[in-house]
Amino acid sequence: MTQDIPEILGQSAQQFQQALGEGWRNAFQSFQNMDLGQAAKGLIPPGSPPPKISFAPEKLQALQQQFLQEAATLWGQSLHGTTQPKDRRFADKAWENNPMAAFSAAAYLLNTRTLMGLADAVQADAKTRARIRFAVEQLTAAAAPSNFLAFNAEAQQKAIESQGESIAKGVTNLIHDLRQGHVSMTDESIFEVGKNVATTEGAVVFENDLFQLIEYKPLTDKVYEKPFLLVPPCINKFYILDLQPDNSLIRYAVAQGHRTFVVSWRNPDASLAHKTWDDYIDDAVIKAITVTQDITGAKSINALGFCVGGTMLGTALAVLAARGEKPVASATFLTSLLDFSDTGILDVFIDEAFVKYREQEMGQGGLMKGKDLSSTFSFLRPNDLVWNYVVGNYLKGETPPPFDLLYWNSDSTNLPGPYYAWYLRNTYLENRLVKPGQAVVCGEKVDLGLVDMPVYIYGSREDHIVPIGGAYASTQVLPGKKRFVMGASGHIAGVINPPAKNKRSHWLRSDGKLPQAHAEWLAGATEQAGSWWTDWSQWLVSHAGKQIPAPKTYGKGKYRAIEAAPGRYVKAKA
Repeated sequence: MTQDIPEILGQSAQQFQQALGEGWRNAFQSFQNMDLGQAAKGLIPPGSPPPKISFAPEKLQALQQQFLQEAATLWGQSLHGTTQPKDRRFADKAWENNPMAAFSAAAYLLNTRTLMGLADAVQADAKTRARIRFAVEQLTAAAAPSNFLAFNAEAQQKAIESQGESIAKGVTNLIHDLRQGHVSMTDESIFEVGKNVATTEGAVVFENDLFQLIEYKPLTDKVYEKPFLLVPPCINKFYILDLQPDNSLIRYAVAQGHRTFVVSWRNPDASLAHKTWDDYIDDAVIKAITVTQDITGAKSINALGFCVGGTMLGTALAVLAARGEKPVASATFLTSLLDFSDTGILDVFIDEAFVKYREQEMGQGGLMKGKDLSSTFSFLRPNDLVWNYVVGNYLKGETPPPFDLLYWNSDSTNLPGPYYAWYLRNTYLENRLVKPGQAVVCGEKVDLGLVDMPVYIYGSREDHIVPIGGAYASTQVLPGKKRFVMGASGHIAGVINPPAKNKRSHWLRSDGKLPQAHAEWLAGATEQAGSWWTDWSQWLVSHAGKQIPAPKTYGKGKYRAIEAAPGRYVKAKA
Protein backbone atom coordinates (compact mmCIF):
# COMPACT_ATOMS: atom_id res chain seq x y z
CA MET A 1 0.00 0.00 0.00
CA THR A 2 2.91 2.39 0.79
CA GLN A 3 4.40 2.35 -2.70
CA ASP A 4 1.04 2.57 -4.46
CA ILE A 5 -0.04 5.94 -3.04
CA PRO A 6 2.20 8.26 -5.12
CA GLU A 7 1.39 6.25 -8.25
CA ILE A 8 -2.36 6.45 -7.58
CA LEU A 9 -2.22 10.17 -6.94
CA GLY A 10 -0.41 10.68 -10.23
CA GLN A 11 -3.13 9.08 -12.28
CA SER A 12 -5.83 10.93 -14.12
CA ALA A 13 -9.21 11.29 -12.48
CA GLN A 14 -10.65 8.80 -14.97
CA GLN A 15 -7.94 6.21 -14.28
CA PHE A 16 -8.29 6.80 -10.59
CA GLN A 17 -12.05 6.33 -10.76
CA GLN A 18 -11.61 3.03 -12.59
CA ALA A 19 -9.00 1.82 -10.12
CA LEU A 20 -11.07 2.72 -7.09
CA GLY A 21 -14.23 1.27 -8.62
CA GLU A 22 -12.50 -2.05 -9.24
CA GLY A 23 -10.76 -1.89 -5.88
CA TRP A 24 -14.12 -1.29 -4.18
CA ARG A 25 -15.54 -4.49 -5.64
CA ASN A 26 -12.42 -6.52 -4.95
CA ALA A 27 -12.23 -5.26 -1.38
CA PHE A 28 -15.70 -6.46 -0.51
CA GLN A 29 -15.27 -9.72 -2.39
CA SER A 30 -12.13 -10.25 -0.32
CA PHE A 31 -14.05 -9.39 2.82
CA GLN A 32 -16.65 -12.03 2.02
CA ASN A 33 -13.96 -14.70 1.77
CA MET A 34 -12.25 -13.87 5.06
CA ASP A 35 -13.22 -13.98 8.73
CA LEU A 36 -13.15 -10.20 8.87
CA GLY A 37 -15.63 -10.37 6.01
CA GLN A 38 -18.41 -10.88 8.55
CA ALA A 39 -18.26 -7.12 8.98
CA ALA A 40 -19.18 -6.59 5.35
CA LYS A 41 -20.73 -9.92 4.40
CA GLY A 42 -23.62 -9.30 2.08
CA LEU A 43 -22.88 -5.59 1.69
CA ILE A 44 -22.70 -6.21 -2.02
CA PRO A 45 -24.65 -9.37 -2.86
CA PRO A 46 -22.90 -11.76 -5.29
CA GLY A 47 -22.93 -10.55 -8.88
CA SER A 48 -23.62 -6.90 -8.09
CA PRO A 49 -21.65 -4.37 -10.19
CA PRO A 50 -19.32 -1.89 -8.46
CA PRO A 51 -20.87 1.49 -7.70
CA LYS A 52 -20.33 4.42 -10.06
CA ILE A 53 -18.07 6.99 -8.49
CA SER A 54 -16.14 10.05 -9.61
CA PHE A 55 -13.71 12.56 -8.11
CA ALA A 56 -13.35 16.29 -8.33
CA PRO A 57 -9.95 17.04 -9.96
CA GLU A 58 -9.29 19.93 -7.56
CA LYS A 59 -9.72 17.64 -4.54
CA LEU A 60 -7.31 15.10 -5.99
CA GLN A 61 -4.76 17.82 -6.67
CA ALA A 62 -5.05 19.18 -3.13
CA LEU A 63 -4.71 15.69 -1.70
CA GLN A 64 -1.65 15.04 -3.87
CA GLN A 65 0.05 18.22 -2.68
CA GLN A 66 -0.74 17.43 0.93
CA PHE A 67 0.63 13.91 0.57
CA LEU A 68 3.88 15.07 -1.04
CA GLN A 69 4.42 17.71 1.66
CA GLU A 70 3.80 15.27 4.50
CA ALA A 71 5.91 12.57 2.81
CA ALA A 72 8.82 15.03 2.48
CA THR A 73 8.50 15.97 6.14
CA LEU A 74 8.40 12.32 7.16
CA TRP A 75 11.51 11.54 5.09
CA GLY A 76 13.35 14.39 6.73
CA GLN A 77 12.35 13.20 10.19
CA SER A 78 13.51 9.68 9.37
CA LEU A 79 16.96 10.94 8.31
CA HIS A 80 17.35 12.67 11.66
CA GLY A 81 15.89 9.80 13.67
CA THR A 82 13.04 11.94 15.02
CA THR A 83 10.07 10.01 13.60
CA GLN A 84 7.37 9.69 16.25
CA PRO A 85 4.14 8.10 14.99
CA LYS A 86 1.25 9.48 17.01
CA ASP A 87 -1.18 6.62 17.46
CA ARG A 88 -1.78 4.45 20.51
CA ARG A 89 -0.99 1.31 18.48
CA PHE A 90 2.58 2.60 18.22
CA ALA A 91 2.86 4.28 21.63
CA ASP A 92 5.30 1.82 23.20
CA LYS A 93 8.92 2.98 23.44
CA ALA A 94 10.00 0.01 21.32
CA TRP A 95 8.60 1.73 18.22
CA GLU A 96 10.39 4.99 18.98
CA ASN A 97 13.68 3.18 19.67
CA ASN A 98 13.57 1.32 16.34
CA PRO A 99 14.00 3.85 13.49
CA MET A 100 12.79 1.45 10.80
CA ALA A 101 9.71 0.49 12.79
CA ALA A 102 8.95 4.13 13.60
CA PHE A 103 9.23 5.05 9.93
CA SER A 104 6.98 2.17 8.80
CA ALA A 105 4.36 3.16 11.37
CA ALA A 106 4.48 6.83 10.38
CA ALA A 107 4.34 5.96 6.67
CA TYR A 108 1.35 3.71 7.34
CA LEU A 109 -0.46 6.53 9.16
CA LEU A 110 0.26 8.92 6.28
CA ASN A 111 -1.04 6.44 3.73
CA THR A 112 -4.12 5.78 5.85
CA ARG A 113 -4.90 9.49 6.10
CA THR A 114 -4.47 9.80 2.34
CA LEU A 115 -6.73 6.86 1.57
CA MET A 116 -9.37 8.24 3.91
CA GLY A 117 -9.00 11.54 2.12
CA LEU A 118 -9.60 9.78 -1.17
CA ALA A 119 -12.70 8.14 0.27
CA ASP A 120 -13.99 11.51 1.44
CA ALA A 121 -13.32 12.99 -2.00
CA VAL A 122 -15.60 10.52 -3.76
CA GLN A 123 -18.47 12.12 -5.62
CA ALA A 124 -21.34 9.69 -5.23
CA ASP A 125 -24.52 9.23 -3.27
CA ALA A 126 -24.23 9.28 0.52
CA LYS A 127 -24.56 5.52 0.95
CA THR A 128 -21.85 4.74 -1.60
CA ARG A 129 -19.50 7.23 0.05
CA ALA A 130 -20.20 5.72 3.48
CA ARG A 131 -19.57 2.22 2.14
CA ILE A 132 -16.29 3.20 0.51
CA ARG A 133 -15.18 4.87 3.72
CA PHE A 134 -16.15 1.77 5.69
CA ALA A 135 -14.20 -0.46 3.30
CA VAL A 136 -11.12 1.75 3.52
CA GLU A 137 -11.35 1.78 7.33
CA GLN A 138 -11.47 -2.01 7.40
CA LEU A 139 -8.57 -2.44 4.97
CA THR A 140 -6.31 0.11 6.61
CA ALA A 141 -7.05 -1.23 10.08
CA ALA A 142 -6.12 -4.73 8.88
CA ALA A 143 -2.94 -3.48 7.15
CA ALA A 144 -1.41 -1.78 10.20
CA PRO A 145 2.23 -2.83 10.74
CA SER A 146 1.36 -3.49 14.38
CA ASN A 147 -0.70 -6.49 13.23
CA PHE A 148 2.35 -8.35 11.87
CA LEU A 149 5.19 -9.80 13.92
CA ALA A 150 7.70 -8.90 11.19
CA PHE A 151 6.92 -5.18 11.67
CA ASN A 152 5.77 -4.96 15.31
CA ALA A 153 8.77 -3.66 17.25
CA GLU A 154 7.03 -4.07 20.60
CA ALA A 155 6.17 -7.74 19.99
CA GLN A 156 9.72 -8.40 18.72
CA GLN A 157 11.25 -6.86 21.83
CA LYS A 158 8.97 -8.91 24.05
CA ALA A 159 9.93 -12.08 22.18
CA ILE A 160 13.63 -11.34 22.76
CA GLU A 161 13.15 -10.47 26.44
CA SER A 162 11.05 -13.59 27.07
CA GLN A 163 13.44 -15.77 25.05
CA GLY A 164 10.63 -16.76 22.71
CA GLU A 165 8.12 -17.58 25.43
CA SER A 166 5.73 -14.86 24.23
CA ILE A 167 5.68 -16.38 20.74
CA ALA A 168 4.97 -19.85 22.12
CA LYS A 169 2.20 -18.46 24.28
CA GLY A 170 0.82 -16.57 21.28
CA VAL A 171 0.62 -19.77 19.26
CA THR A 172 -1.17 -21.46 22.17
CA ASN A 173 -3.63 -18.58 22.35
CA LEU A 174 -4.23 -18.78 18.59
CA ILE A 175 -4.96 -22.52 18.72
CA HIS A 176 -7.33 -21.96 21.64
CA ASP A 177 -9.23 -19.22 19.80
CA LEU A 178 -9.44 -21.27 16.61
CA ARG A 179 -11.05 -24.06 18.61
CA GLN A 180 -13.56 -21.78 20.32
CA GLY A 181 -14.38 -19.97 17.08
CA HIS A 182 -13.68 -16.35 18.05
CA VAL A 183 -10.93 -14.03 19.21
CA SER A 184 -10.71 -13.89 23.01
CA MET A 185 -11.41 -10.43 24.39
CA THR A 186 -11.12 -11.56 28.00
CA ASP A 187 -10.19 -14.62 30.01
CA GLU A 188 -13.49 -16.42 29.56
CA SER A 189 -12.49 -19.25 31.91
CA ILE A 190 -12.93 -16.87 34.84
CA PHE A 191 -16.67 -16.36 34.32
CA GLU A 192 -19.70 -18.60 34.68
CA VAL A 193 -23.28 -17.43 34.20
CA GLY A 194 -25.14 -17.80 37.46
CA LYS A 195 -21.94 -18.08 39.48
CA ASN A 196 -20.15 -14.75 39.13
CA VAL A 197 -22.28 -12.97 36.49
CA ALA A 198 -26.10 -12.85 36.49
CA THR A 199 -26.23 -13.56 40.22
CA THR A 200 -29.21 -11.48 41.42
CA GLU A 201 -31.47 -13.86 43.34
CA GLY A 202 -34.69 -14.88 41.65
CA ALA A 203 -36.59 -17.68 39.95
CA VAL A 204 -37.97 -18.57 36.55
CA VAL A 205 -41.76 -18.41 36.86
CA PHE A 206 -42.77 -19.00 33.22
CA GLU A 207 -41.26 -20.34 30.03
CA ASN A 208 -42.21 -21.14 26.46
CA ASP A 209 -40.26 -21.82 23.28
CA LEU A 210 -39.01 -18.23 23.04
CA PHE A 211 -38.23 -17.01 26.53
CA GLN A 212 -38.15 -17.55 30.27
CA LEU A 213 -39.65 -14.97 32.61
CA ILE A 214 -37.55 -14.36 35.71
CA GLU A 215 -38.99 -12.85 38.89
CA TYR A 216 -36.46 -11.40 41.30
CA LYS A 217 -36.53 -11.67 45.08
CA PRO A 218 -37.46 -8.34 46.71
CA LEU A 219 -34.72 -6.58 48.66
CA THR A 220 -37.19 -4.31 50.48
CA ASP A 221 -40.08 -5.01 52.87
CA LYS A 222 -42.47 -3.16 50.57
CA VAL A 223 -42.70 -2.95 46.81
CA TYR A 224 -44.54 -0.61 44.48
CA GLU A 225 -47.91 -1.90 43.33
CA LYS A 226 -47.06 -1.65 39.64
CA PRO A 227 -44.51 -4.32 38.77
CA PHE A 228 -41.58 -3.61 36.52
CA LEU A 229 -40.78 -5.68 33.38
CA LEU A 230 -37.49 -5.44 31.48
CA VAL A 231 -37.26 -6.51 27.83
CA PRO A 232 -33.60 -6.85 26.83
CA PRO A 233 -32.43 -7.29 23.23
CA CYS A 234 -32.75 -10.82 21.86
CA ILE A 235 -29.64 -10.14 19.84
CA ASN A 236 -27.71 -10.47 23.13
CA LYS A 237 -28.20 -12.14 26.50
CA PHE A 238 -30.08 -10.36 29.27
CA TYR A 239 -27.31 -10.41 31.86
CA ILE A 240 -25.72 -7.26 30.47
CA LEU A 241 -28.29 -5.81 32.88
CA ASP A 242 -26.99 -8.04 35.70
CA LEU A 243 -23.24 -8.41 35.35
CA GLN A 244 -22.10 -7.85 38.94
CA PRO A 245 -24.01 -6.76 42.06
CA ASP A 246 -22.42 -3.31 41.96
CA ASN A 247 -23.26 -2.59 38.30
CA SER A 248 -26.54 -4.48 37.90
CA LEU A 249 -29.46 -2.40 36.65
CA ILE A 250 -31.73 -5.30 37.64
CA ARG A 251 -30.49 -5.37 41.23
CA TYR A 252 -30.70 -1.57 41.35
CA ALA A 253 -34.38 -1.66 40.33
CA VAL A 254 -35.11 -4.36 42.91
CA ALA A 255 -33.31 -2.36 45.60
CA GLN A 256 -35.44 0.68 44.75
CA GLY A 257 -38.55 -1.30 45.70
CA HIS A 258 -39.78 -2.48 42.31
CA ARG A 259 -41.16 -5.99 41.91
CA THR A 260 -38.96 -6.84 38.97
CA PHE A 261 -39.39 -9.29 36.09
CA VAL A 262 -36.99 -9.85 33.19
CA VAL A 263 -37.33 -11.61 29.84
CA SER A 264 -34.52 -14.13 29.30
CA TRP A 265 -34.46 -15.04 25.61
CA ARG A 266 -33.85 -18.55 24.43
CA ASN A 267 -30.79 -18.91 22.21
CA PRO A 268 -32.44 -20.14 18.99
CA ASP A 269 -31.47 -23.45 17.45
CA ALA A 270 -32.86 -25.25 14.39
CA SER A 271 -36.18 -25.85 16.18
CA LEU A 272 -36.81 -22.08 16.20
CA ALA A 273 -35.49 -21.36 12.71
CA HIS A 274 -39.01 -20.56 11.45
CA LYS A 275 -39.94 -18.02 14.13
CA THR A 276 -41.04 -14.58 12.95
CA TRP A 277 -41.16 -11.03 14.27
CA ASP A 278 -44.87 -11.59 14.96
CA ASP A 279 -44.04 -14.63 17.09
CA TYR A 280 -41.60 -12.62 19.19
CA ILE A 281 -44.10 -9.80 19.69
CA ASP A 282 -47.19 -11.88 20.50
CA ASP A 283 -45.71 -14.99 22.12
CA ALA A 284 -42.89 -13.23 23.95
CA VAL A 285 -43.21 -9.50 24.68
CA ILE A 286 -47.00 -9.38 24.97
CA LYS A 287 -47.02 -12.76 26.74
CA ALA A 288 -44.46 -11.48 29.27
CA ILE A 289 -46.65 -8.45 29.96
CA THR A 290 -49.71 -10.67 30.46
CA VAL A 291 -47.92 -13.14 32.74
CA THR A 292 -46.47 -10.31 34.82
CA GLN A 293 -49.98 -8.95 35.28
CA ASP A 294 -51.36 -12.38 36.14
CA ILE A 295 -48.72 -13.08 38.76
CA THR A 296 -48.93 -9.68 40.45
CA GLY A 297 -52.63 -9.01 39.98
CA ALA A 298 -51.76 -5.54 38.72
CA LYS A 299 -54.04 -3.81 36.23
CA SER A 300 -51.01 -2.14 34.64
CA ILE A 301 -47.25 -2.46 34.78
CA ASN A 302 -44.16 -0.39 33.98
CA ALA A 303 -41.90 -1.69 31.22
CA LEU A 304 -38.40 -1.07 29.89
CA GLY A 305 -36.92 -1.99 26.53
CA PHE A 306 -33.20 -1.93 25.79
CA CYS A 307 -31.81 -1.64 22.22
CA VAL A 308 -33.85 -3.90 19.90
CA GLY A 309 -35.80 -4.86 23.02
CA GLY A 310 -37.07 -1.27 22.97
CA THR A 311 -38.06 -1.58 19.32
CA MET A 312 -39.95 -4.77 20.16
CA LEU A 313 -41.57 -3.21 23.22
CA GLY A 314 -42.72 -0.21 21.18
CA THR A 315 -44.12 -2.54 18.52
CA ALA A 316 -45.92 -4.65 21.15
CA LEU A 317 -47.44 -1.55 22.75
CA ALA A 318 -48.72 -0.42 19.34
CA VAL A 319 -50.26 -3.85 18.71
CA LEU A 320 -51.94 -3.78 22.12
CA ALA A 321 -53.21 -0.24 21.52
CA ALA A 322 -54.69 -1.33 18.17
CA ARG A 323 -56.55 -4.03 20.10
CA GLY A 324 -57.86 -1.45 22.55
CA GLU A 325 -55.59 -2.66 25.36
CA LYS A 326 -53.26 -0.51 27.47
CA PRO A 327 -51.69 -2.76 30.11
CA VAL A 328 -48.49 -0.69 30.39
CA ALA A 329 -48.59 2.47 32.49
CA SER A 330 -45.17 3.83 31.49
CA ALA A 331 -42.33 2.77 29.23
CA THR A 332 -38.58 3.32 29.28
CA PHE A 333 -36.58 3.10 26.05
CA LEU A 334 -32.81 2.70 26.46
CA THR A 335 -30.67 3.27 23.34
CA SER A 336 -33.57 2.12 21.17
CA LEU A 337 -34.71 2.93 17.66
CA LEU A 338 -38.35 3.41 16.71
CA ASP A 339 -37.63 5.86 13.91
CA PHE A 340 -34.89 4.34 11.74
CA SER A 341 -34.08 7.49 9.76
CA ASP A 342 -30.69 7.75 11.46
CA THR A 343 -29.02 4.37 11.93
CA GLY A 344 -25.41 5.51 11.80
CA ILE A 345 -22.70 3.19 10.51
CA LEU A 346 -25.10 0.24 10.23
CA ASP A 347 -26.72 2.00 7.29
CA VAL A 348 -23.80 0.92 5.09
CA PHE A 349 -25.15 -2.63 5.18
CA ILE A 350 -28.71 -1.86 4.19
CA ASP A 351 -30.19 -1.52 0.72
CA GLU A 352 -32.82 -3.34 -1.33
CA ALA A 353 -30.34 -5.81 -2.81
CA PHE A 354 -28.87 -6.72 0.57
CA VAL A 355 -32.26 -7.16 2.24
CA LYS A 356 -33.62 -9.21 -0.67
CA TYR A 357 -30.50 -11.38 -0.51
CA ARG A 358 -31.11 -12.06 3.18
CA GLU A 359 -34.80 -12.72 2.56
CA GLN A 360 -33.95 -15.30 -0.09
CA GLU A 361 -31.28 -16.82 2.12
CA MET A 362 -33.24 -17.20 5.37
CA GLY A 363 -36.57 -15.37 5.14
CA GLN A 364 -38.53 -18.64 5.11
CA GLY A 365 -36.36 -20.40 7.65
CA GLY A 366 -32.82 -20.66 8.92
CA LEU A 367 -30.62 -18.99 11.49
CA MET A 368 -28.59 -15.81 11.52
CA LYS A 369 -25.55 -17.15 13.33
CA GLY A 370 -24.54 -15.44 16.53
CA LYS A 371 -20.85 -15.50 15.63
CA ASP A 372 -21.63 -13.59 12.42
CA LEU A 373 -23.60 -10.96 14.31
CA SER A 374 -20.90 -10.65 16.96
CA SER A 375 -18.16 -10.32 14.35
CA THR A 376 -20.11 -7.67 12.47
CA PHE A 377 -20.52 -5.50 15.56
CA SER A 378 -16.86 -5.97 16.50
CA PHE A 379 -15.69 -4.81 13.07
CA LEU A 380 -17.65 -1.59 13.47
CA ARG A 381 -14.72 -0.68 15.75
CA PRO A 382 -11.95 -2.86 14.27
CA ASN A 383 -8.96 -1.40 16.07
CA ASP A 384 -10.58 -1.56 19.51
CA LEU A 385 -12.52 -4.80 19.25
CA VAL A 386 -10.52 -6.93 16.80
CA TRP A 387 -6.92 -6.06 16.01
CA ASN A 388 -6.13 -4.94 19.53
CA TYR A 389 -6.78 -8.51 20.69
CA VAL A 390 -5.06 -10.11 17.71
CA VAL A 391 -1.89 -8.23 18.58
CA GLY A 392 -2.13 -8.82 22.32
CA ASN A 393 -3.17 -12.47 22.21
CA TYR A 394 -1.06 -13.80 19.33
CA LEU A 395 1.89 -11.47 18.75
CA LYS A 396 2.62 -10.60 22.37
CA GLY A 397 1.35 -13.83 23.90
CA GLU A 398 -0.76 -12.03 26.49
CA THR A 399 -3.88 -13.35 28.16
CA PRO A 400 -6.49 -10.60 28.16
CA PRO A 401 -7.55 -9.61 31.70
CA PRO A 402 -10.93 -10.74 33.06
CA PHE A 403 -13.69 -8.28 32.18
CA ASP A 404 -17.34 -9.20 32.70
CA LEU A 405 -18.67 -6.92 29.96
CA LEU A 406 -16.37 -8.42 27.33
CA TYR A 407 -17.27 -11.93 28.47
CA TRP A 408 -20.92 -11.04 27.84
CA ASN A 409 -19.97 -9.50 24.49
CA SER A 410 -18.46 -12.82 23.40
CA ASP A 411 -21.46 -14.87 24.57
CA SER A 412 -23.27 -14.60 21.25
CA THR A 413 -26.84 -15.51 20.31
CA ASN A 414 -28.48 -16.68 17.10
CA LEU A 415 -31.55 -15.12 15.52
CA PRO A 416 -34.31 -16.87 13.57
CA GLY A 417 -33.97 -16.03 9.87
CA PRO A 418 -37.60 -14.93 9.30
CA TYR A 419 -37.44 -12.63 12.34
CA TYR A 420 -34.16 -11.13 11.12
CA ALA A 421 -35.37 -10.65 7.54
CA TRP A 422 -38.59 -8.90 8.66
CA TYR A 423 -36.60 -6.65 10.97
CA LEU A 424 -34.20 -5.62 8.20
CA ARG A 425 -36.90 -4.72 5.69
CA ASN A 426 -39.49 -3.10 7.93
CA THR A 427 -37.16 -1.05 10.11
CA TYR A 428 -33.70 -0.38 8.66
CA LEU A 429 -34.72 -0.40 5.00
CA GLU A 430 -38.29 0.97 4.86
CA ASN A 431 -38.71 2.53 8.33
CA ARG A 432 -42.33 1.40 8.47
CA LEU A 433 -42.86 1.59 12.24
CA VAL A 434 -43.17 5.38 12.14
CA LYS A 435 -45.52 5.34 9.15
CA PRO A 436 -49.00 4.70 10.58
CA GLY A 437 -50.55 1.58 9.14
CA GLN A 438 -47.55 0.64 6.98
CA ALA A 439 -46.30 -2.18 9.21
CA VAL A 440 -48.70 -5.01 10.03
CA VAL A 441 -47.74 -7.02 13.11
CA CYS A 442 -49.84 -9.81 14.64
CA GLY A 443 -52.64 -8.84 12.28
CA GLU A 444 -52.72 -5.23 13.50
CA LYS A 445 -51.66 -2.07 11.71
CA VAL A 446 -48.90 -0.44 13.73
CA ASP A 447 -49.49 3.17 14.76
CA LEU A 448 -47.08 4.45 17.39
CA GLY A 449 -49.32 7.49 17.69
CA LEU A 450 -51.64 5.28 19.75
CA VAL A 451 -48.90 4.49 22.30
CA ASP A 452 -50.04 7.30 24.56
CA MET A 453 -48.30 6.96 27.93
CA PRO A 454 -45.46 8.59 29.87
CA VAL A 455 -42.10 7.53 28.45
CA TYR A 456 -38.50 7.92 29.51
CA ILE A 457 -36.09 7.94 26.56
CA TYR A 458 -32.34 7.53 27.04
CA GLY A 459 -29.59 7.86 24.42
CA SER A 460 -25.80 7.62 24.71
CA ARG A 461 -23.78 10.47 23.23
CA GLU A 462 -21.11 8.27 21.59
CA ASP A 463 -23.30 5.33 20.61
CA HIS A 464 -22.21 3.86 17.25
CA ILE A 465 -25.07 1.33 17.11
CA VAL A 466 -28.02 3.57 18.04
CA PRO A 467 -26.80 7.10 17.21
CA ILE A 468 -27.91 9.75 19.65
CA GLY A 469 -30.02 11.40 16.93
CA GLY A 470 -31.79 8.10 16.31
CA ALA A 471 -32.53 7.59 20.00
CA TYR A 472 -33.79 11.17 20.29
CA ALA A 473 -36.09 10.73 17.28
CA SER A 474 -38.46 8.67 19.45
CA THR A 475 -39.44 11.92 21.19
CA GLN A 476 -41.04 13.06 17.94
CA VAL A 477 -42.93 9.80 17.41
CA LEU A 478 -44.55 8.95 20.73
CA PRO A 479 -47.48 11.17 21.78
CA GLY A 480 -47.40 10.91 25.58
CA LYS A 481 -45.53 12.93 28.15
CA LYS A 482 -41.83 12.39 27.48
CA ARG A 483 -38.53 12.83 29.28
CA PHE A 484 -35.29 12.59 27.31
CA VAL A 485 -31.87 12.12 28.86
CA MET A 486 -28.48 11.84 27.18
CA GLY A 487 -25.65 9.97 28.86
CA ALA A 488 -21.94 10.01 28.18
CA SER A 489 -20.04 7.15 26.52
CA GLY A 490 -21.39 4.46 24.19
CA HIS A 491 -24.07 1.87 23.62
CA ILE A 492 -23.24 -0.31 26.63
CA ALA A 493 -20.94 1.71 28.89
CA GLY A 494 -23.35 4.64 28.83
CA VAL A 495 -26.24 2.45 29.98
CA ILE A 496 -24.39 0.37 32.56
CA ASN A 497 -23.32 3.29 34.73
CA PRO A 498 -24.29 2.75 38.39
CA PRO A 499 -24.52 5.83 40.64
CA ALA A 500 -22.18 4.41 43.29
CA LYS A 501 -19.21 4.61 40.93
CA ASN A 502 -19.87 8.32 40.25
CA LYS A 503 -18.56 8.04 36.71
CA ARG A 504 -19.38 9.90 33.53
CA SER A 505 -22.23 12.39 33.32
CA HIS A 506 -25.61 13.01 31.72
CA TRP A 507 -27.53 15.89 30.18
CA LEU A 508 -31.03 17.17 31.01
CA ARG A 509 -33.28 20.03 30.02
CA SER A 510 -35.01 21.73 32.91
CA ASP A 511 -37.66 23.29 30.66
CA GLY A 512 -38.78 19.89 29.38
CA LYS A 513 -38.85 21.09 25.76
CA LEU A 514 -38.31 18.54 23.00
CA PRO A 515 -37.52 20.39 19.74
CA GLN A 516 -37.43 18.47 16.48
CA ALA A 517 -33.67 17.92 16.29
CA HIS A 518 -31.35 16.56 18.96
CA ALA A 519 -28.86 19.38 18.37
CA GLU A 520 -31.56 21.90 19.30
CA TRP A 521 -32.37 19.92 22.44
CA LEU A 522 -28.71 19.76 23.43
CA ALA A 523 -28.29 23.51 23.01
CA GLY A 524 -30.69 24.00 25.91
CA ALA A 525 -29.47 21.09 28.05
CA THR A 526 -27.17 21.18 31.05
CA GLU A 527 -24.57 18.60 32.02
CA GLN A 528 -25.07 16.78 35.31
CA ALA A 529 -22.31 14.88 37.08
CA GLY A 530 -22.69 11.15 37.59
CA SER A 531 -25.13 8.50 36.46
CA TRP A 532 -28.53 9.02 34.85
CA TRP A 533 -29.89 6.11 36.92
CA THR A 534 -30.94 8.34 39.80
CA ASP A 535 -32.96 10.62 37.52
CA TRP A 536 -34.62 7.62 35.93
CA SER A 537 -35.34 6.04 39.31
CA GLN A 538 -37.13 9.17 40.52
CA TRP A 539 -39.14 9.24 37.30
CA LEU A 540 -40.09 5.55 37.55
CA VAL A 541 -41.21 5.88 41.17
CA SER A 542 -43.61 8.63 40.13
CA HIS A 543 -45.39 6.09 37.90
CA ALA A 544 -45.16 3.06 40.19
CA GLY A 545 -48.16 3.65 42.44
CA LYS A 546 -48.38 3.07 46.17
CA GLN A 547 -46.25 0.67 48.18
CA ILE A 548 -47.57 -2.71 49.29
CA PRO A 549 -46.06 -5.61 51.27
CA ALA A 550 -43.41 -7.49 49.29
CA PRO A 551 -44.40 -11.02 48.19
CA LYS A 552 -42.98 -13.94 50.16
CA THR A 553 -42.92 -16.42 47.28
CA TYR A 554 -42.21 -16.44 43.58
CA GLY A 555 -45.05 -16.53 41.08
CA LYS A 556 -48.71 -17.16 41.82
CA GLY A 557 -51.34 -19.77 40.99
CA LYS A 558 -50.30 -21.74 37.93
CA TYR A 559 -47.09 -19.74 37.66
CA ARG A 560 -44.71 -21.46 40.05
CA ALA A 561 -40.94 -21.34 40.37
CA ILE A 562 -39.49 -23.61 37.67
CA GLU A 563 -35.81 -23.16 38.50
CA ALA A 564 -33.51 -20.65 40.13
CA ALA A 565 -32.42 -17.56 38.24
CA PRO A 566 -30.78 -17.01 35.82
CA GLY A 567 -32.35 -20.16 34.36
CA ARG A 568 -31.07 -22.54 31.74
CA TYR A 569 -32.03 -20.55 28.60
CA VAL A 570 -29.34 -17.93 29.16
CA LYS A 571 -26.69 -20.61 29.57
CA ALA A 572 -27.21 -22.12 26.11
CA LYS A 573 -24.35 -21.31 23.73
CA ALA A 574 -24.84 -20.31 20.09
